[in-house]
Amino acid sequence: MAIRTRFTDLCGIEHPIVQGGMMWVGRAELAAAVSNAGGLGILTALTQPTPDDLRREIERCRTMTDKPFGVNLTILPSVNPPPYAQYRKAIIDSGVTIVETAGHKPQEHVDDFKAHGVIVVHKCTAVRHALSAQRMGVDAISIDGFECAGHPGEDDIPGLILIPAAADKLTIPMIASGGFGDGRGLAAALALGADGINMGTRFCATVEAPIHDNVKQFLVDNDERGTNLIFRKFHNTGRVAKNSVSDQVVEISLREGAVFQDIQPLVSGAKGRVALETGDLDAGLVWAGQVQGLIHDIPTCDALIRRIVGDAEAIIRGRLSDMLSVELVAA
Repeated sequence: MAIRTRFTDLCGIEHPIVQGGMMWVGRAELAAAVSNAGGLGILTALTQPTPDDLRREIERCRTMTDKPFGVNLTILPSVNPPPYAQYRKAIIDSGVTIVETAGHKPQEHVDDFKAHGVIVVHKCTAVRHALSAQRMGVDAISIDGFECAGHPGEDDIPGLILIPAAADKLTIPMIASGGFGDGRGLAAALALGADGINMGTRFCATVEAPIHDNVKQFLVDNDERGTNLIFRKFHNTGRVAKNSVSDQVVEISLREGAVFQDIQPLVSGAKGRVALETGDLDAGLVWAGQVQGLIHDIPTCDALIRRIVGDAEAIIRGRLSDMLSVELVAA
């Protein structure tokens, strides 16, 4: 049971399913479990406090899997940016062969990774940005629709339009991100022109995800309406789970004359980490997408990936094929 695509061939993986590089969540336990199940697990570089901590986490992941895994490096504009070049060096020195880049002006990082033979998958939210990354020389694109958790950009284009629009113009492999959580989504993404799917929120609701069980059950209990869009006023839109903190952020942001500093104490990453690790759902933001409406259990990564691939195969070989046969007979 396998679905082979340009992306599985590129990365040497069995199934075209990638685990998103999520802050505080993309640790060795989850990445190794996804890779062992035949997908592509991703460590999140900036979850680790220092580049040396990242080196140790990469080695820890290697003790848990002998399958390919990658590292996410997200570059964001900041007054006091982390030492991106040192994190990049840690990734290269550790012999990591696949990197997911995201964020602001990645050219310097892409060039260095490519010079060291690293496969670069760049995550973006618009066709124009995907084409720019392709010109930079990345090996694959992860295109992120409006349904996603995290930052969907400012264009508000959902996957049903964004994925085929990108497929029409890109020549390199592309995986689809945002709103994926089951076999129907994988089959749809392939039909729309993608070479696989990237899942973040769905992998949070798995046995191996290194977050509190309260958070996992919260994702199961929510539905597709259970998100808030924050930072819209500040042109840095983010989609998060609906809780008391994100409700307050939205309410304050709508006030006349509101500035970012008014909400800054509520949205700190440290508070979000507390929520994930303690299970206190009112401690901070919980980043989650609309795919919550498709999450109904907390399986192992292996069981989840097998189910998704099996269901996608059944749709492609069965339901869609049967419909085509009926149409031909009718004709």
